[in-house]
Amino acid sequence: MASLKQLKTQFLEYIEIERGRSFHTVENYDRYLTRFLNFIKNDNPANITDSSVRKFRLWLNRQPTFTKATAGKERETLSKKTQNYYLIALRAFLKYLARQEVKSMPAERIELAKVSERSLDLITHFELERLLNSPNGSDLKDLRDKAILELLFSTGLRVSELCSLTSDINLRSDELSIRGKGGKVRVVFISDGAKKAIKKYLNNRKDMSEALFVQIDNEISKKGKNKISGPLTRRSIERIVKKHAIKSGISKKVTPHTMRHLFATDLLSNGADIRSVQSLLGHSSIVTTQIYTHVTDKHLRDIHKKFHNKK
Repeated sequence: MASLKQLKTQFLEYIEIERGRSFHTVENYDRYLTRFLNFIKNDNPANITDSSVRKFRLWLNRQPTFTKATAGKERETLSKKTQNYYLIALRAFLKYLARQEVKSMPAERIELAKVSERSLDLITHFELERLLNSPNGSDLKDLRDKAILELLFSTGLRVSELCSLTSDINLRSDELSIRGKGGKVRVVFISDGAKKAIKKYLNNRKDMSEALFVQIDNEISKKGKNKISGPLTRRSIERIVKKHAIKSGISKKVTPHTMRHLFATDLLSNGADIRSVQSLLGHSSIVTTQIYTHVTDKHLRDIHKKFHNKK
C-alpha cells in the first residue's frame, strides 16, 4: 500500500494535470497537506481519523500569524478563513483517496469553521473616477497604468488573469476569452474607455515582449526607448493600484480585487441579474457572488426610504 506521502504526491499531480489547477494552487495544497502530515506523524491513510483531524484543528487554531506588522508584538492566531484553507485541501485529498479506493476518513466528516460575513472593500463613485483619472501623463508608465485600471474595472478580471494577458490582444472585438480558476474559460467584455487606453499604451510600446503589461524602467536607452524588463507580477500590479489610490487621495485600502468588487456591484446596482454577474466573474458557485447583493439591493433601499420613519 502506498504511503501518505506518496499519495499526497499523486494527488498534487492529479489536481495539476487532470483538474487543471494553477501552479500557485498546487503549491498551496502541498504546503497545507505537508503541515497536516507532519502534525499527525503517521504515514498510514487509515490513521486519518476524526480524532487526529480534531487535534490538528485545535493546534492550527492556536498557531500565531507571522507578519512584519506583528514583529516584536503579541501575535494574533490564524484567522478562521486561513484555517479553512487547510481543511479544504484536506477534504480534497480525502475525496481523492476515496476515488482511489484507499481506506481513510470520509471527506464529508470535515466541516469548515464558521467565519464572519465577508465585508467588501468599496470606494465611492467619485473616488473611482479620481482613481481612473490618476494616471494622466503621456509617458509609457502612465499609459500602462491607465490601461490597467480601466481594464480591471471594465472586466472584473482577477489580478492573475490580468497578468496572463498578451500584447496580441484583439481590440477589434468587445469580447475577450479568459482562462480563469481551474482552467475554466469565460468571456468578459471590454469597454470603449478600456480599449482606447490599451490602444494608446500599445501604440507607444516599442519592445517585443509578449506580455500585455510589462515592467518599465525609468531609464531611457540611447535609442530613446523605455527599457522593458519582463511582465508585471501580481505584486507589481497591486503596488500600481495602491500608488494611484494614494495619489487620488483615497484613504481606504484599494487593491486589484477592490476593482473586481466595484465591477460586480456596479452591474448589480444597475439591474444585472446575479446569474449573469456570476458568469462574468467566473464564480463556480453563486454563493460566492451573493455577497454583492447585500450592498446593491435597490429594492430594500427603496423600501427603507419609503416606509422608515423620517423624523
